[in-house]
Amino acid sequence: MATIGVMLSGCGVFDGSEIHEATLTLYFLAKAGAKVVCLAPETDFEAVDHGAKIPSGQRRNVRVEAARIARGPVADTATVSAADFDGLILPGGFGAAKNLCDFAEKGGKGTVFPSVAALIRAMHAAGKPIGAICIAPAVLALALGEFAPELTIGDDPGTAQALEAAGAKHVVRAVDAIQVDAKNNLVTTPAYMLGPGIADIAKGIEKLVDAVLSRVATA
Repeated sequence: MATIGVMLSGCGVFDGSEIHEATLTLYFLAKAGAKVVCLAPETDFEAVDHGAKIPSGQRRNVRVEAARIARGPVADTATVSAADFDGLILPGGFGAAKNLCDFAEKGGKGTVFPSVAALIRAMHAAGKPIGAICIAPAVLALALGEFAPELTIGDDPGTAQALEAAGAKHVVRAVDAIQVDAKNNLVTTPAYMLGPGIADIAKGIEKLVDAVLSRVATA
């Protein structure tokens, strides 16, 4: 049974993990019989009122908020290692671009939260598969830019240009499709970068989960 780390960035599309994307990832992993370990960095962020879509004036903890999705303990990314996992998946949501890295602010010149970068780079060095959904491929672009990763966030020109500024190669893909970078063992899918709804994004996420698990078997 494969053990897959699911890296969360909080809870909620505007300041954390996109809940549909995270839930679908957990569902398809469970359906396939994988063991799942949810993890997140131990850091604070400025929360967003998801009704008004404006800052709430509160600061919250990424790992604590991620437990809302995990329905249980969430490991600190600083306390785990690549040896703990057979694969890793990063759901999207704006938290991936704000809490796991600063892509939202600095684009292709951004950096990744230290413990997140360390785990991604260690997984990559070990040849273990990594999946990223929606905007989360930006984290991979910043962490692995020197390896020219092939990624997709759909077809948004501005975001694609920022990924390429970080060293990645962007590939246009539909919402129900995946991009597989065999050389770097990466799988990405656009999800809500394209939408339009949960049934649509589920198709690409299921393919991504299947691809990550199939690559565990051949890693």
